[in-house]
This record gives sequence, C-alpha cells and structure tokens, in this order.
Amino acid sequence: MKLPRRAFLHLAAGAAALPAVSRFASAQAYPTRPVRMIVGFAPGGPADILARLIGQWLSERLGQPIVIENRPGAGSNIAAGAVVHSPADGYTLLLVTNPQAINASLYDKLDFDVIRDIAPVAAIDREPFVMLVHPSFPANTIPEFIAYAKANTGKLNMASAGNGTASHVSGELFKMMARIDLMHVPYRGGSPALIDIIGGRVQVTFLPTAGTIEYIRSGTLRALAVTTATRSEALPDVPTVGDFLPGYESSAWFGVGAPRNTPADIVETLNKEINAGLADSTIKTALGNFGGTILAGSPGKFGRLIAEETEKWTKVVRFAGLKPE
Repeated sequence: MKLPRRAFLHLAAGAAALPAVSRFASAQAYPTRPVRMIVGFAPGGPADILARLIGQWLSERLGQPIVIENRPGAGSNIAAGAVVHSPADGYTLLLVTNPQAINASLYDKLDFDVIRDIAPVAAIDREPFVMLVHPSFPANTIPEFIAYAKANTGKLNMASAGNGTASHVSGELFKMMARIDLMHVPYRGGSPALIDIIGGRVQVTFLPTAGTIEYIRSGTLRALAVTTATRSEALPDVPTVGDFLPGYESSAWFGVGAPRNTPADIVETLNKEINAGLADSTIKTALGNFGGTILAGSPGKFGRLIAEETEKWTKVVRFAGLKPE
C-alpha cells in the first residue's frame, strides 16, 4: 500500500480509530489491580460459594485477585445499589441473582433499575428449587397435593426463606397456577424454614437443591417435584412441577454484571473467561453438585434472561399483592 493512501485512510478514520486503539489498549491492560465482586448474601450460602468458585477461576485467568465482598440486606438491593453507583471501569462486579428480577416490582422506591443500570456480563447457571413435604404428609405427587390442599383450604402452611424471596414467589406461582390457598409462613432464611419442614411444623416449602438434596436422598424429606422446566440431573427420578402444571418454571439463577457503560471490551473479556470456566470440568462438576444447569452465552443472552424473569415475577408479585417486609 502506498504512503499517500495510508495517510488518507488514517485521516478519514481518525475519529473512529482513536477510540478503537483505546479499546484495544484497555483490553490488553485490564485488569491491573484487584477486582471486587459484590454478593448480596452472607458468606457460606449458595450465592457466596458460587461467587468464590467463579472468582477463583477469574483470578487465575486474569492474573489479579477477585475479592468477594458480601453485602447482605434488603433482598440483595444493598449489593446491587453499591455496584450501580460504582465507577464503570470493570473493577466492581455484581453477582446477579434472581432476587434482582423479583425486587424490580416488589420494591416501590428503588433508586436504580437493574435492567437499565447493570450491564449483563455472563450468566453462570440455573438451579432448581424443590417442592418439599414431610414424609408423613398424605400426598406423594403434585396432583395428590393439589387435591388435598383444595379439600383443606386455608389449613396448610407454606414455609419460605422470607417475604418476597425466590422461595416465596416460587410458592406463590404454584398457588396461582394450581388455584389453591396456602398460608404463607416467612422465615429469616432458608435454614430455619428447612428445620421446621423437617420437624413437621409446616406442610410444604420450596427450597434450593443445594441445601436439601441430602435430606431428600436420606428420606428425611419427600421431594414432590423440582421447579425447573426440565428434571435435575442431581434428582433424576423427581418430576417437574411443569409436568402437572404446564408452563410452571422457577429457579435460582446466577450471573455476573457490571455498572452500565462499562467498556464493551472489558465486558467481552470477562464474558470470554467466565464461559471458559463453565466449560472446565472441575467447575462443571462443582455446579452439578448443586443441581445446576450451565448457562454459558453472550452478554445479550444474559440480558434477555434478566428481562424475561423480571416480567414474569412482576405478574406474580402483583397477583399475590406482595410487599417487602
């Protein structure tokens, strides 16, 4: 190529070329210091464990520590708000979870909008809840449970991990679709709800597989169904709620987000490395132990998931008239 033509092209593309060089440079440099991943739940729970699993992978791949920062409270709104109001430089990330989709309609006065203010980076996985009863409960299937509930209207207690939690709205969606009445009993977390279902003090609950699967396998609890659209590999003999109530689906899902306007090249770098982790056998096995299904894909695909889930839970929240505690 002759020099005059090269000079011409350089001048003609000037405005576009400089940002392109800048984007390339930031991609090559990122990250140059530790990155925070903020989690809206206390240490030791499924969200925290998953964040640390992905964080360790990213640390090894990116050459900088991924520091997990737990900021529980307000149904994970404290964590989301902290990320929304952080610089859009790729050094503050959010472990995005399904409560963010629920909270969009549950809370009236949020000073942020997750769909607008959080840039989707990558989905990680989807994990089922399990509809659980005590082994003494007189129903072994979803149809039997629905029939019993209709014959005993208002007499069955449904435990949840708290008002407006994913555990709660999973049950409200079931009530709505099955057209039954269950008395909601909110607890301060999944553990106390689990204790009371094991003790037979409540009749039914919807809780994640991660903390309940050993009780199911030992016969301490009876699993009537999983809440995902397909059966769980961890519980292959347990049907789905949707087998009996077509269209029912509820799940805990996880992904990574960043403040809006985070440079596209940084989002792409993180997306690429997270997807590489989801293809790694060690991480796949770890997620499988939670009953999870991998959700590898583009930022756009994750953004669509968040939008679809927000729309779905808005309908349930409004139907049930839910309000935060």
